[in-house]
Amino acid sequence: MSQPSSPCVATSKGPRRPARSQIPGSTSRESPPASVAAEVPAPPDVPAPAQVPAPAHVAAPVVPPGAGLAPVPGGVIRQRSLGPFELENGSTLPELTIAYRHDGPAWPAPQVLVVHALTGSSDAAGDWWAPLIGPGRALDTARVGVLCANLLGGCYGTTGPTSIDPGTGDPYGARFPSVTVRDQARAQLALLDALGVGHLAAVVGGSLGGMVALEVALERPGFTATAIPIAAPAATGAMALAWNHLQLELIDRLGDGGLELARQLAMTTYRSETDFGTRFGRHLRPDGRFEVTGYLEHQGRKLLDRFDAETYRTLVRAMDSHDVGRGRGGTEAAFRSFAAAGTEVLGVGIEGDILYGPEQVREVVRIATSAGCKARYREIRSTKGHDAFLVEWDQLDVILGEALAVLS
Repeated sequence: MSQPSSPCVATSKGPRRPARSQIPGSTSRESPPASVAAEVPAPPDVPAPAQVPAPAHVAAPVVPPGAGLAPVPGGVIRQRSLGPFELENGSTLPELTIAYRHDGPAWPAPQVLVVHALTGSSDAAGDWWAPLIGPGRALDTARVGVLCANLLGGCYGTTGPTSIDPGTGDPYGARFPSVTVRDQARAQLALLDALGVGHLAAVVGGSLGGMVALEVALERPGFTATAIPIAAPAATGAMALAWNHLQLELIDRLGDGGLELARQLAMTTYRSETDFGTRFGRHLRPDGRFEVTGYLEHQGRKLLDRFDAETYRTLVRAMDSHDVGRGRGGTEAAFRSFAAAGTEVLGVGIEGDILYGPEQVREVVRIATSAGCKARYREIRSTKGHDAFLVEWDQLDVILGEALAVLS
């Protein structure tokens, strides 16, 4: 996905990391918010929130090559202040601000909440899921509203480590409190309440977004008709915890240089052996180094251009917290609330995913079914590994289209 990089956006007057020089022909796994044309009206009787300005150097949304779809017109990133927000750890953020984008009709039309992955933004419709959102697409904005919000702890307009701490007047930085996936889900629900949304037709997300999607549905049984976790488990497993530990150790010991290396390590879990072998093999660059090393270094630099080390730490630790059974009597007991409320689960696994593999998603569906919930499993066939939920547009179009066909 060719897209200029952009530094994190603070929610008020906080500093931004200066952008480094851009690398021609770069491809991005998850891009920052893009500049778009027209503002989406707020729901009736809800005051219009502030618009988040996009960095001046960010181009209009670009659909990945080969997608065969034009960018979705309209829509801007906006901010909503929600007041104090209590976290699971007992601390309270004095002010929670969330950046979001909404496309399509407002409530009471059916609404779909899309949740981004680790370093994503609220600009799903104009950027990282653009081929799936818009009139006539899987998430058809001619008939459903599509909302995507930057996660709590993020740095693209939502309160996080780059935000100003009202108590000091400086960015929170390392003082930002730890947050959980459940906190992030509750923040999304608070935004939905503020926007007057009374029910979700579906909540969908990949990776961290899939974890949050499950928690959104579980935190308020009956509020969501269908939960669609893609490449996301019921609880973060030991191998993913180990990879996350190594990434955080790199950041702790090396600062920004550690963030670059953490991203390089993460990229090896986002792709597959087949993908790396096909794309790079043992090919050498003109300087004599292997092509795959250049690719990883490039991905590390790109993240450093647009992200923040403390934000990365916050979001990775949130992923570590993920366990839908925690405090609910176990995973099966948690899914019994779905059964009682009539919430359905569509678990989507990815062939060759080594981070949150298809067996982990099948286990979500198996346990949900055992709990009496209507649950189905679908699998994306791909050589791209975990990142297939950001690449395999045709398969995602069919899966999401089928999930929402009942709304026709």
